[in-house]
Amino acid sequence: LKAAPLIAVDTETTSVNYMEAELVGVSFCIEPGAAAYVPVAHDYPDAPTQLSRDYVLSALKPILESETIIKVGQHIKYDKNVLAHYDITLNGIGFDTMLESYVLNSTAQRHDMDSLALAYLGHKTIHFEEIAGKGAKQLTFNQIGLEEAGPYAAEDADITMRLHQAIWAKLENEPKLKALLVDVEVPVACVLSRMEQQGVLIESQRLRQQSQDLATRIAELEKEVHEEAGEVFNLGSPKQLQHILFEKMSLPVIKKTPKGAPSTSEEVLQELALEFPLPKKLMEYRGLTKLKNTYTDKLPKMINHRTGRVHTSYHQAITATGRLSSTDPNLQNIPIRNEEGRKVRQAFVPREGYKIVAADYSQIELRIMAHLSGDEGLLDAFAHGRDIHKATAAEVFGVTLDEVTTEQRRSAKAINFGLIYGMSAFGLAKQLNIPRHEAQKYMDLYFERYPGVLEYMDSTREGAKEKGYVETVFGRRLYLPDIKASNGARRKGAERAAINAPMQGTAADIIKMAMIKVDDWITSLESDDVLMMMQVHDELVFEIREEHLEEQVKNIVSLMEQAAVLNVPLVVEAGVGDNWDEAH
Repeated sequence: LKAAPLIAVDTETTSVNYMEAELVGVSFCIEPGAAAYVPVAHDYPDAPTQLSRDYVLSALKPILESETIIKVGQHIKYDKNVLAHYDITLNGIGFDTMLESYVLNSTAQRHDMDSLALAYLGHKTIHFEEIAGKGAKQLTFNQIGLEEAGPYAAEDADITMRLHQAIWAKLENEPKLKALLVDVEVPVACVLSRMEQQGVLIESQRLRQQSQDLATRIAELEKEVHEEAGEVFNLGSPKQLQHILFEKMSLPVIKKTPKGAPSTSEEVLQELALEFPLPKKLMEYRGLTKLKNTYTDKLPKMINHRTGRVHTSYHQAITATGRLSSTDPNLQNIPIRNEEGRKVRQAFVPREGYKIVAADYSQIELRIMAHLSGDEGLLDAFAHGRDIHKATAAEVFGVTLDEVTTEQRRSAKAINFGLIYGMSAFGLAKQLNIPRHEAQKYMDLYFERYPGVLEYMDSTREGAKEKGYVETVFGRRLYLPDIKASNGARRKGAERAAINAPMQGTAADIIKMAMIKVDDWITSLESDDVLMMMQVHDELVFEIREEHLEEQVKNIVSLMEQAAVLNVPLVVEAGVGDNWDEAH
């Protein structure tokens, strides 16, 4: 290993949860076709004697921690997290085959090893179920016989090496994609690993109380819905709901399911809720039930017994656009617009002597739209720090900035954000609750005032049809297989994505670059004055020691604003509080 120019490394453990996983063995590969597995903790009856875990890890520590011995892994962040429990910092991470595949084409297939081996090498790997069984009786890796475990584990390292060679060869011909992998995705994986191990502090008592309050409100709502419907029925049953809404109450059918029955989906209820009280209560009922089941009941149970904190998992290779997602718990879906969601955020607190700081990019996607479209009007508004929605309203409605009414600003905001998501006049009319011809008039006026935006949208659609993909400012690609689809709805969907993806993807790239910059700075402090805790779309959340608060917040804002250079200034707003909600 010491002499190899590149080593593929893979850990075998007892759990997919990195906080609970215990190391069972580790495999290595230094050239395709030759790999080795070192078992350290197979403990089934009559398992052969193995080298002890402590002995193996102390021998490997200098190699694993070396910055100069370069490693490649498949989803190597997991291995980094597991080794951290044994006081080993996995350094010298050069490549990750999952991220290589994701950067090359985020939507071609899933990015797990079995899918990639099939796609790039035409090789069917040994699947875990084949050696461990399925379902409740599935064995953990320490219970699997060495004659099965050895080939499975060694294959993982070997396939990782071969995948790296296959995908890297393709990336080498694409300088922008190669730079994204090496300068952004791989370093961010290491930053995320530190954040995941750090975890976040949660007041479980507060959440338990909120669960009780929610249960009371949910029961009240259920009773109100039953009274309104004139009978008792199961709110969770689409069939019973169909009967009540469309047969008994004769509400208008907005959409049908593939089988031709009236749909009771979220968007249908949302539309009906604008005019009818029962769907409105149902929406509230669904929202509160989801919040209770997903967060207030679950979060207290997810607190790790060792650290007393909750540890999420961030995923880099799930979304098509480059945005991170998070699971167990999903920190990015806690509603912020309603009071109940904000109460969940109030349970996210700092340790003693610290404050929570939330720093987020202000209107970043609109700023990226200004940069990409090069529209003079938009660039000018941002350059002079004007309220962009107010400025748009003044242009569209032909009034001065001082004359803009709240209503006009609201309409302008809907147009601004609608355009980012490729919204049609029909969509805008629905959102603003105005006739379609009026919405069309607003959009025509908007494009008259901001011709660069229209030009950008047209050329983006054309470019996407020609190349089959669109790009972010930094060259990340989003492939759009449906852009030439004969099915109109699918083609329109792809056209909307073509307009939105460069903005959402560029915003994702920028926050990743900011995380790398901020993490480098935090590491250089050599203290625990500042901890980066969470990433939620355009926002980073920190725990900062009170004595140095002002100075450190300034540093963070400045680093985030300098993460990338666009034709408009990046603006970061930071808030401070005793919990996550207060920091907004």
